[in-house]
Amino acid sequence: MSKTARAEPSFTVHPLTPSRWADVEKLFGPEKGANSGCWCMWPRLTGVDFRAMGRKKRKSAFRSCVKTGPAPGLLLYEEGQAIGWVAVSPRAHVTRFEKAKVSRLEPGKTPAKHYAITCFYVRTGHRKRGLMTDLAKAAIAYARKKKAVALDVCPIDTDAHLTWGEGFIGFASVFRELGFKEVARRSPKRPLMRLFFDGTAR
Repeated sequence: MSKTARAEPSFTVHPLTPSRWADVEKLFGPEKGANSGCWCMWPRLTGVDFRAMGRKKRKSAFRSCVKTGPAPGLLLYEEGQAIGWVAVSPRAHVTRFEKAKVSRLEPGKTPAKHYAITCFYVRTGHRKRGLMTDLAKAAIAYARKKKAVALDVCPIDTDAHLTWGEGFIGFASVFRELGFKEVARRSPKRPLMRLFFDGTAR
């Protein structure tokens, strides 16, 4: 007797616009705010400014980003429910990522033309399904559509066991599989990786 083939999951992806605020609020948790009340403001602020904000102010700041645009990232939906999030935007919009030693651009490159993936979040109950790969693919398509020169990420590269919270910046193995190349390593476990949209690796 032949086995019945399992249906592939059907996902849809949408930029986070004001009309989808309720979806991201439900995904992150109205009070929880994703990872420890971050509300995805960690890559957008300096360390001093981030620490000076409480959860409520971070939530308000994130909502302002959504209202004013451009969209700070993408929501992944399954059966009408948002189950995943990836933050992807021009480097110029993510202050900490742009200025941090591990992830800053090399001299002579323009932040506005380089996009960056800075955060992942997956709803409890949907983790360990490989959704980081689906989210990363969506971010690649989005950055390409926005005519970015390249897409950067500074993931963690380690064989040690990590909790989901520790891996919110992404795993290097996922990005290698998607064709990203290491362009710098200023920290033993944090390579700066890049995907060029013109087919070059430089």
